[in-house]
Amino acid sequence: MPGFEEWESFYVIVGAAAGALIGLQFVVMTLIAERPSARVGEAAGAFAKPTIIHFSAALLLSALIRIPFESITPAAMLWGLVGFSGVIYIAVIVRRIVVQHAYQPDLEDWVFHALLPFAAYAILVGSAFAANHHPHEGLLALGAAVLLLLFIGIHNAWDAVVFQVLTKKPDHP
Repeated sequence: MPGFEEWESFYVIVGAAAGALIGLQFVVMTLIAERPSARVGEAAGAFAKPTIIHFSAALLLSALIRIPFESITPAAMLWGLVGFSGVIYIAVIVRRIVVQHAYQPDLEDWVFHALLPFAAYAILVGSAFAANHHPHEGLLALGAAVLLLLFIGIHNAWDAVVFQVLTKKPDHP
């Protein structure tokens, strides 16, 4: 597809990184599962699962862009659908954050678990609409959104690991 050739290396790097980080996240979650905190399951849906979703979205988008479509339109429709699904998912995550009581989120948590992911998925939607008339700008916005999702996932995975390591495990009789 015209216009995508220049992006091949970018999406190979981002897709490989996202795939590797998904695997690493599974390893980390397995290791910390042996020392669960109180009500860890309640917070997992709000803080752990979205990290895998963001990594998976970056991996999916990296793969979608490498499909040899005849034009940008079908690719834009697909990445727009991913973006729209992500916006809906962030609304679900915000609700989960509000109703869970295992952890009191601070401003950084709200930024990295709600605001930035919403922005990334909204950029995907907007860039999908823009891509037909402004393909170069649409592809730049797509690349920015994918990279943002990757960095959000890295931050959130690191934050979760640090929280688990530094939080004292409750004593069980």
